[in-house]
Amino acid sequence: MDDRTSSGGQLFGVDRRVLALALARMADAVGNSFLIIVLPLYVASEAVGGRIFGVPASMVAGVVLALFGIASSIAQPLAGRLSDRAGRRKIFVIGGLVVLGAINLAFAAATAYWHLFVLRVVQGLAAAFTITASLAIVNELSDAGSRGGNMGVYNSFRLIGFGAGPLLASVLLEMGPFTMPGGAEVTGFEATFAVAAATAFLGTGLVGVLVQDPEGTAPTERRLALRVWDRSGSGWRLDTIFALGVATLIMASCMALLSAIEPEVNARLGQGPFLFAVEFVALIAALAALQPVVGRASDRMGRKWFIVLGLVGLVPTTLLQGVVGAPWQMIVVRMLQGGAGALVFAPALALAGDHTEQGQSGAQLAVLTVAFGLGISSGQLMAGFFVSFGFIVPFGIGSLLAVGAAVLVGTQVDEAEPAPSAA
Repeated sequence: MDDRTSSGGQLFGVDRRVLALALARMADAVGNSFLIIVLPLYVASEAVGGRIFGVPASMVAGVVLALFGIASSIAQPLAGRLSDRAGRRKIFVIGGLVVLGAINLAFAAATAYWHLFVLRVVQGLAAAFTITASLAIVNELSDAGSRGGNMGVYNSFRLIGFGAGPLLASVLLEMGPFTMPGGAEVTGFEATFAVAAATAFLGTGLVGVLVQDPEGTAPTERRLALRVWDRSGSGWRLDTIFALGVATLIMASCMALLSAIEPEVNARLGQGPFLFAVEFVALIAALAALQPVVGRASDRMGRKWFIVLGLVGLVPTTLLQGVVGAPWQMIVVRMLQGGAGALVFAPALALAGDHTEQGQSGAQLAVLTVAFGLGISSGQLMAGFFVSFGFIVPFGIGSLLAVGAAVLVGTQVDEAEPAPSAA
């Protein structure tokens, strides 16, 4: 795997091309994260409607949010395999961003729930190509001594954009409607969809100008190497990449529980959309701040036990979200949960990258990106369904799953061969 790395110069200890891709993805992440805040409120508004057959609005919102992750997760192995076979990554990133921008605009024209369902599915399919190709580029620009740091920086920039989006979206919603030159009125929803589209198109331009395919990337004809079981040693154990995928799924589901139940959270804590956005962003801020540090530390100290420690940390920080009774308490707990997630996220991606085979980065790393998307979707669905049994119930389930994930990684994941630290 290390022979795929080529020198592109470094800035702050990170390959300049990784920074360029991270900057481009940060711009598009701003727009994508708008929808986490906007769509549940859009479903609850009079702008869209439809027959829901007795299903509560929170469940409809959960389905709308989850469809993105479900569609993206189904498509990502194929998208990653296609970029492996083509030996090209950049064109897949650009194509996905263009479609994402167009879909963001189309939300403003939706009038029925089924419109939102269709748009979210198409959006998820487009994101599959962007996600897998971007991560493969970062992996192929890294070696075992720098992969953790590069993954951490890439995720950090992307999360900064993802965290800034909800704050801006909440401001637009609370300030709207807007009167445009000529007297036309634009609702807060329409304004957020337009800005979301603009950021996706900005990301497209940045990728086109700043990012190139890694020099060592070439088309592959090798068979797809995705495994559940590792039979290379004594006895049967889970394949390391698959086990990391399961852990990533549980981590993501714990972090996503809050997003689908915004109305319930706001009613419980006596707050509005802005404070909910701050609570949402608190986790993202902690993830973004800590991942580069944790990633570089994992390059020097090994990755597995960072992941285990992070999963253990998710247990109390997830459960406490179902107990707190004030906005400031939720903000603190979300920051602590973000810190626990940072111990998992970059080291898991880097350890999976350490285990990928030549010409298989797109498909094999898709195991973790699929798991992350499914985790977000499962967390949103779980929260939307189980919150009706008691506010604490979905958070209690998430904390129990985190216990199982910690045991799984501790017993089933193999550390890669040690490599020298990045210079």
